[in-house]
Amino acid sequence: METRVIRVGPGDADLERIREAAAVIDGGGLVAFPTETVYGIACRAKVESISRLDALKGGRSDKAYTLHISDRSLVGFYVPTVGLRARKLVERAWPGPLTIVFELSSADMDKQRSGLETDVFECLYRDGSIGIRCPDNAIASLLLRAAAHSVVAPSANVSAEAPAVDGAGVLAQLSGRIDVVLDGGPCKYGQSSTVVRVTGAGLEVLRSGVYSAGELEEISRVQFLFVCTGNTCRSPMAEGMFTKYLSEKLGCNVDQLEKMGYKACSAGTIDVGGFPASPEAVRVCASKGIDISAHRSRGLSEQLVRDSDIIFAMCGMHRERVVGLDSEAAEKCVLLAGDVDIPDPIGQPQEVYERCADLIEQAVKRRIGELVI
Repeated sequence: METRVIRVGPGDADLERIREAAAVIDGGGLVAFPTETVYGIACRAKVESISRLDALKGGRSDKAYTLHISDRSLVGFYVPTVGLRARKLVERAWPGPLTIVFELSSADMDKQRSGLETDVFECLYRDGSIGIRCPDNAIASLLLRAAAHSVVAPSANVSAEAPAVDGAGVLAQLSGRIDVVLDGGPCKYGQSSTVVRVTGAGLEVLRSGVYSAGELEEISRVQFLFVCTGNTCRSPMAEGMFTKYLSEKLGCNVDQLEKMGYKACSAGTIDVGGFPASPEAVRVCASKGIDISAHRSRGLSEQLVRDSDIIFAMCGMHRERVVGLDSEAAEKCVLLAGDVDIPDPIGQPQEVYERCADLIEQAVKRRIGELVI
């Protein structure tokens, strides 16, 4: 077999030739193509095609090949439930040099098994998980978009050889063994994508690459923000309770929460800082096993709003203030207690604080129950 070489650029002028290569993939062929990391071998997720890829790569692997998608919005088609940290990686690192291994629940696996063609399901999922990559390369995106079927793509190399980083490198290893090489020139990074598994216990880097473990930890950290007026009563109580119950959900100690990738903080719409939580708030939290004695108030800021992923306001005017600072926060800011305002207990007797704390505690538990970790 002679391998056809198609030299292409990222512009529309080469779109027809890219579509020709996509048709080869849909027909069961193997097509090498550039990504920003290394060249990959595109293969339709179909048993016959995968068997040919297995033979090329040196035998059947116990791991499924990585699915490649043209747009990050497509992840929901393959992973029905995406956890908070995984979603942040999708939003901030895709398209880009990162392969994410998603773990699926039994219910989601059953849903995918019944909703996808048998061939596609068997090719993409293994041991309750699926690896997905969304490359940041225009040629790769156009090729994946043009293909009519799901596409997997391991690196373009034979066993024990380094992945090819340009068209010539592909031909040196695979000439006569694949159908087409889309030669888009050298790859940007010239090294493999980082592979990370996301679990409830945190991130596990399975293969080092462009992204470091530290960078992925920073990118995927989820921050919760609680907002009231002065940041001395309601929001400090909510922050303390949320930290306690989220730690329990994750099965870790409170002081390990940030290492698990989650952070809770609070602020007030009055721009003053440095004040401790009210004595009444400290007492009522202590009665629930929560220590907020070290809390110091701070004012709400535009940067804090932007840095936070989920924002819980104590009442409607607090939400209005948040959205006033950043209109894009409207989608991530909600009232903590649903459609109910949590009244301010400031200056009231201890029993008022206790009723307020009970309302906050109920709302916090409900919100944590809704979180997909």
